[in-house]
Amino acid sequence: MKKTAFLTFFLAGGLFAFAENYTRYVDPFIGSIGTGHTFPGACVPFGMIQASPVTGGVGWNYCSEYIGTDDTIWGFTQTHLNGTGCMDLGDVLVMPATLKGEASHNAKDYYSKFRKDSESATPGYYKVYLDGPRVKAEVTSTPHVAVYNFTYDDPAHAAIFIDLNHAPAWNEKQYHTQTNSCEVQMDDAYTLSGHVRNTVWVEQDYWFVVRFSEPLEKLEFLKMQEGEKGKRMAGRFAMKNGKELTMYVAMSSYSLDGARANLRAEMGEVERHQQPWGQAAGNDYAAEAKPSAETFALVAQKAANTWDSYLQRVEIEGTEDQKKNFYTGFYHALIQPNNIADVDGHYCDSKGNPAQCEMGNEYYSTFSCWDTYRAAHPFYTLLVPEKVDPFVRSLVSFAESEGHLPIWGLWGRDNYCMIANHGVSIVAEAYHKGFRGFDADRAFEAIKRTQTVSHPLKSNWEVYTQYGYFPTDLTEAESVSSTLENVYDDYAAADMARLMGREEDAAYFADRATWYKHLFDPDTRFMRPRLADGSWKTPFDPAGLAHAESSGGDYTEGNAWQYTWHVQHDVDGLIELMGGKKAFTDRLDTFFNTKLESTLSDVTGLIGQYAHGNEPSHHVAYLYALAGQPRRTAELVREIFDTQYLPKADGLCGNDDCGQMSAWYMLSAMGFYPVDPVSARYVFGAPQMQAITLHLDGGKTFRIEAKGISEQNKYVKKILLDGKKYTKNYIDHETIMKGGTLTYVMGK
Repeated sequence: MKKTAFLTFFLAGGLFAFAENYTRYVDPFIGSIGTGHTFPGACVPFGMIQASPVTGGVGWNYCSEYIGTDDTIWGFTQTHLNGTGCMDLGDVLVMPATLKGEASHNAKDYYSKFRKDSESATPGYYKVYLDGPRVKAEVTSTPHVAVYNFTYDDPAHAAIFIDLNHAPAWNEKQYHTQTNSCEVQMDDAYTLSGHVRNTVWVEQDYWFVVRFSEPLEKLEFLKMQEGEKGKRMAGRFAMKNGKELTMYVAMSSYSLDGARANLRAEMGEVERHQQPWGQAAGNDYAAEAKPSAETFALVAQKAANTWDSYLQRVEIEGTEDQKKNFYTGFYHALIQPNNIADVDGHYCDSKGNPAQCEMGNEYYSTFSCWDTYRAAHPFYTLLVPEKVDPFVRSLVSFAESEGHLPIWGLWGRDNYCMIANHGVSIVAEAYHKGFRGFDADRAFEAIKRTQTVSHPLKSNWEVYTQYGYFPTDLTEAESVSSTLENVYDDYAAADMARLMGREEDAAYFADRATWYKHLFDPDTRFMRPRLADGSWKTPFDPAGLAHAESSGGDYTEGNAWQYTWHVQHDVDGLIELMGGKKAFTDRLDTFFNTKLESTLSDVTGLIGQYAHGNEPSHHVAYLYALAGQPRRTAELVREIFDTQYLPKADGLCGNDDCGQMSAWYMLSAMGFYPVDPVSARYVFGAPQMQAITLHLDGGKTFRIEAKGISEQNKYVKKILLDGKKYTKNYIDHETIMKGGTLTYVMGK
């Protein structure tokens, strides 16, 4: 197809007309209102770039820099976090402007109102009409390059505002002072380049190249406020070729040459219709080639095709709303982790030193491990298995630089947010499921060091091993939650050691995996804070919520009701502590039927004390099934689907948390969930759609059918695997990956 013909098709509104176009079910605006903290902008799966509009940059509500009820856009930034509870990134803010007189030195003068009916988004593409400058703004992306197309109503006064001081912040003072250093230069009439270092959640270095389709007639550096170190610029253009200005913003976490190489490689591949992005760093694509509207259209089409190639791995037979929820969840789950290596495999390690990918050109960060070990990473092992080995290699490489696996990895650094270190679980799960594209000995040594060698933040192994728990009087905060979650990682370490034949290590960590029992109070039947002398902390309110990083307390974004169930690896042991299955399920009934009176921003999506908007609750509904009452699991899963996931902008009951909320939905829709991810077992709940077909690695398929499912028929009466009766209360990973047909016979 000729470029001009394709462009006409694309811009005429016939976006992405495929025979089987799964992107049409994705709504990037879901979760953009309320606490979902998603963004609607353009990205490709696992890419470094997430180019999206900014409607605000100060305060917790703006973790993704966008709220769907706002009517003002500050500009567009090139990197974003999806659904997190803290903020960072938001790099290189750009905003089209129409300047007839002198350029304003006030960044707020470049903000623009917009009408919601002018705004739309599909995977890899976003557009809006900006009322202030009277510009239609469109954005798409490759893995390392954001591509913009601005159509000016008044091209004679076309301009661009660039703010290198911008990054989201907790408060107005921080917003002006978080940039540590900034250099920018004009390479030629079409090109700017530079480097910025800032500190928000982590200290971050990035290099960038900005290239325009039209020559800059004038570039003016604007005055900065006191304390600001980032630079702001206003550029005017000599528009010689109509109303459209196309712009590339290429980025690197390694070097300026890396940003240039990323630009050459990825835009060269688009021009030549070459296959995977980032494989042609050595090509001879001319560095002086200019952006164009035609190239923008090609990038947008390739981004859509890339998304579709992932989304088509699952076929849904259900309602339109179910498809919208499922494929949007699939989309959100693949926004991260992010490959921050350059196309030639260079990146900076956790200390800022030059490093090279040990295989290929993939080094991943954005590991929200506390959230994603629960369901997102199990989901990747099923449907994106080609990424699992690179994820693990990235985690291990980080550990060899930093001394431990990342607690919360971002831009190659650790922000140390949350507790325990569930990178241990992610690595051990991959090994248990048979992934061998990494050095297992190095990986286990990373696990062992992580679980035994203390580092300055959140790892006092000397205290932990002396007492068998974290005493509340010797621990700054989160003593109960930290104990329980570290116990799970100990279990994960024991499992991997056992499979590798490391008997001594397996025995050591298996013993530590029983230490959850040290915090169970048989009188109250809660996991309760304990002092170093062995006595229980008093007074004790099991419903009292704690957000330990901001307000102290013995629990992490939760309370004793929620954390008492945090024994994912030994549910039988917890049942025994509770006094047997009847006492256990009675206690669960009380949990789901006791109203939670107080709330925190992260404790949302409530059903009694259960908080689906936060991760520690995510496995609890499935505990009924493990205690012999699958009926209650089926009822609760249906209630969560009906009340906590709605196909609209305010439809998520909590932060999407880098795809964890989405992964819970997708796996639960299939009728099972990984209560204990490392075990490679998925506990049966109840399917929520008529049929789901998984297209697996190696050309195999696994079809899931729910015979007779309806609003009333939400209970599983029996299960068949390839036509034969199946009696286990779980299905293992290996069975799914062999392919076949799983049939649920549903009834009242």
